[in-house]
Amino acid sequence: MAVSSSGIVAGLTAAALATVGYLAHQASQTVPAGLGRPQAGASPAASKAPRVKKDPSALPDASGSGARVVYSLRGDRVWLVGSDEVVTRTFEVDPSQVDPPPGSYAVTSRSNTITGSDGVPVEHVVRFTSVQGVVIGFSAAVGGATAASPPAGQARTGGIRESRVDGDAMWTFATIGRKVVVVR
Repeated sequence: MAVSSSGIVAGLTAAALATVGYLAHQASQTVPAGLGRPQAGASPAASKAPRVKKDPSALPDASGSGARVVYSLRGDRVWLVGSDEVVTRTFEVDPSQVDPPPGSYAVTSRSNTITGSDGVPVEHVVRFTSVQGVVIGFSAAVGGATAASPPAGQARTGGIRESRVDGDAMWTFATIGRKVVVVR
């Protein structure tokens, strides 16, 4: 009986599939516990790798473009971003009692030194919006304190406090008209 070439190919294919199946079975039997197989009684979340927290000093996504000040409400952090999209400085701040809504603003006014609405002497005040009559801006306490304390009579304040060193950097960077982007 003559064997055709198609018969040889079919035989070799069957032998190859059988070999691959056998090797796959062997490999599945030597997999370390927990790798590729759910553990009995374990929830699907338990087998996931822990999430790496995002760098808190990394510039937030969707924070605009061009030279700007970016203020994160959730992170209580500010970034000074140059026109080349390079962060020139980032620092933590103490939030005001009144938060501005997320959005894009511009620096509207500045004061070198004043007394804040909380009665604390402040310097390098950079204002960019107001919310229900409360003016919102960045400032540094002259005495070095950062947290704004509630003023007498519990009036709401809009001072976002930064250190004096960070206030100096903000004062130099955030001139009238500079974009300020507020993100969650």
